[in-house]
Amino acid sequence: MPRETTEAKADRTRQLIARLRQTYPDAHCELNHSSPLELLVATILSAQCTDQRVNLVTAALFRRYRSAADYADAPLAELEEAIKSTGFFRNKAKNIQACCRTLVERHGGEVPRTMAELTQLAGVGRKTANVVLGNAFGLEEGVVVDTHVGRLAQRLGLTAETDAEKIEPALTKLVPREQWTLFSHWLIWHGRRRCQARKPDCAGCEVREMCPRVGVKAAA
Repeated sequence: MPRETTEAKADRTRQLIARLRQTYPDAHCELNHSSPLELLVATILSAQCTDQRVNLVTAALFRRYRSAADYADAPLAELEEAIKSTGFFRNKAKNIQACCRTLVERHGGEVPRTMAELTQLAGVGRKTANVVLGNAFGLEEGVVVDTHVGRLAQRLGLTAETDAEKIEPALTKLVPREQWTLFSHWLIWHGRRRCQARKPDCAGCEVREMCPRVGVKAAA
């Protein structure tokens, strides 16, 4: 198969965006939240955990802890117990508490609005920062690269990179900045609803004719 030119890939990306937008017009962050702090905590909890499980946990968690100071002052064992079913709960509880103590000490208890400040918080990398900036503040600073986005970016032939830190700049070069947040939602929704890792529904796929199906067995 001939190597795709940069121009051809950009054109195909535009077609993908148009089709995904049509397919998932209501795509949005599926972590329940009503404030930047709630989204920050939920995103930290979502590491290696489903959004559905996180939402079950945060329904009670957000009633108990309403401010950064609440998390900062909570007994660590109590916080661990509250988030236990999300997995890796000891490390997550430690990060959430350290993160919220920094919010109280340096930011007046408020979630900052810059990538540099967010990534200085415990438990917060570029992915989490992008989730918060894009969905809580409407700031397009990057593309969220979770497992679905990384997997589909490769399967769709948008990049051959496998590391999230390299996948993100590859995608930001192809996708218009004003669509960075939505693009991640479209890929996440497509990955969950149609293009699963082991059994992609290629026959019913809305973007099949634009997809080289990299790494997908011919029988799929």
